[in-house]
Amino acid sequence: MNSSIDMTPLRPVPAVLSVVFREGQVLLVRRANPPDRGFWGFPGGRLEAGETLFAAAERELTEETGVTGVATAILTVLDALDRRKDGTLRFHYVLVAVACCWLAGAPVPDDDALEARWIALEDIPGLDNVSRDVERVARQAARGACQPL
Repeated sequence: MNSSIDMTPLRPVPAVLSVVFREGQVLLVRRANPPDRGFWGFPGGRLEAGETLFAAAERELTEETGVTGVATAILTVLDALDRRKDGTLRFHYVLVAVACCWLAGAPVPDDDALEARWIALEDIPGLDNVSRDVERVARQAARGACQPL
């Protein structure tokens, strides 16, 4: 048997999306890494061991954009499946979209993002390469926009 073949069963990986809606705009990043490399989506990433969903959303928001916020609610749960060219599954993320209220900072991309910026809700359909469900989740966040602290 070839020892270089990974025989570990593939398991879904929990991750968060940090969804920040402020003054008619949503904070998006253009991803530098898979899944959806080059596509516009929400800041986010995998949970760390012992980390809550809300803590992960706040951490990922700051790490990827420099923006600080407070997580307030779970908006929805999505699957992100990445397949190889032959159709086999490379990885499976279970994405929990978490609404976050902006506290401070202007978006600056980190190593995981090519760009980070505020995008008007009505401009999302005109963007090239938008990850699946971004517009729907952004509109959902807009309906429950954060109240001033």
